[in-house]
This record gives sequence, C-alpha cells and structure tokens, in this order.
Amino acid sequence: MTSVDAIDRNILRLLRVNARMSNAALAQEVGLSPSACLRRIKLLENAGVIRGYTALVETGASEQGIAVLINITLDRQTEEYLNRFEAAVRKHPEIQECYLMTGGSDYFLRVEVASAGAFERIHKEVLSTLPGVSRIHSSFSIKNVLATRPKGRR
Repeated sequence: MTSVDAIDRNILRLLRVNARMSNAALAQEVGLSPSACLRRIKLLENAGVIRGYTALVETGASEQGIAVLINITLDRQTEEYLNRFEAAVRKHPEIQECYLMTGGSDYFLRVEVASAGAFERIHKEVLSTLPGVSRIHSSFSIKNVLATRPKGRR
C-alpha cells in the first residue's frame, strides 16, 4: 500500500483520538463494513503508516521521570552519516524520540530518566558512542506544562 486515501485519513484521525475504538464503531464512522475497515487497518499497519499503539498514563509527580531534551550535531550531514546515526539510534530503547532537524543542530532526541545519574550513564554509554556525533547539548526539563493530545480525548 503506497497511497493513503480520504477513508484511510479518516480512520487514522479517529484512531489518534481513540485507538481503543471498536472496529465496528470505527467502520460505522467511516462508512465501511467492519471487515473492509479491519482490512484497511491491517494494510496501514503492514505499510508502516500505523507504527503502533500506546497508552497515555497519568503518573504522580513523585513517580515521573525527568525528560531530557538533547540536540545532536554530527561531523557531517551526508546521507551516509545520517543513515548510520539513525540506524544506531533505533537500537537504543533509552531514546524515546528522535527527529531530524533544521537549524543549529542535526537531531533532537528525548529520553526519560529517573535521575541525573541515570542520564550520565546514557550520556557515556549511548549518546557519546553514536556514530558521527561531534556535539551533544542536553537540557533537563523542570516540569511538563503541556503534552498535546488529539482533540476530543483526554
């Protein structure tokens, strides 16, 4: 499956709001039979358009980890360097998010840690060993003020 049509976009929009919506309810919302809707979802999953499902969990302040936001600059911005870096990042579950960026740094990463000491280990054992890295700039969050969720769901 290479193209996403209007029905697929509607399915994706509804799943972003409520990924636990029953297939029957989803099919009714998008105007398909349940079997046709499920077939489309499977195609979207197999094509990598839907990469997974997750739960947003509310934790108490004492249980929350520290979000560390990291800007990475590479030695070079060639396709080879970018590909090597991205392949290496995917091997480290400590890294929750990774974005290729414009501007002053090449990549923006987010990790969650229990303490500054836990981040020190990740810095030494993971970040500093990633291929092609010339600079690592890390910032610790003080508080999560806003984490957006799709409209219609809390």
